[in-house]
Amino acid sequence: MNGVISANELKKLAGKCGEAQLVDVRSSSEYAAGHVPGAVNIPMDQIEARLEDLGPGSPVVLICKSGQRAVMTAALLEPCRKDVTVLAGGTDAWVSAGLPLVVNTQTRWALERQVRFIAGVLVVTGALLALEVTRYGAYLAGFVGLGLTFAGLTDICPMALLLCKMPWNRSRKLQPAPAGNQGQTCSLRNVSSRGGNGETMQS
Repeated sequence: MNGVISANELKKLAGKCGEAQLVDVRSSSEYAAGHVPGAVNIPMDQIEARLEDLGPGSPVVLICKSGQRAVMTAALLEPCRKDVTVLAGGTDAWVSAGLPLVVNTQTRWALERQVRFIAGVLVVTGALLALEVTRYGAYLAGFVGLGLTFAGLTDICPMALLLCKMPWNRSRKLQPAPAGNQGQTCSLRNVSSRGGNGETMQS
């Protein structure tokens, strides 16, 4: 198995126990926002240091959002693994094929995406205020830039820490299954997941 694999082909392959190792190379927050069932999370920037987490007996399928990072990760693994395949189109293609995702949080927006969006809005707001209302609006844009610089230098992002506490970013909790459900001991509370038709289902 080499090259690329389609979402439907991967679905059939994943149903065969032990056939392949599914590795999601996105960040942990992107992974939590929605990943292919059975995939484990090894971010791209960690893959070279975690080669021992990839079992030698089974081929590896790399997954990201659109497939681009997975291709880059496959190139990193090429010197030591020849049995690496990339999911064509990533999780976007998986969802487009009507296949389900495992979602750990109540939002499909990864934390990094939320930070980028809010930072962008604040910078644009500050710039508009500086141009149209008061020059002090420039301080808002500068403050955001300083915060992003601090996050880059220290790997600590105050905005991300704040967003983690928001209700939509809270991890899903398990609760006991209703009486009479034999073989099922617990279920997810306030969980939404993608159904086979791409719609959101509550469980």
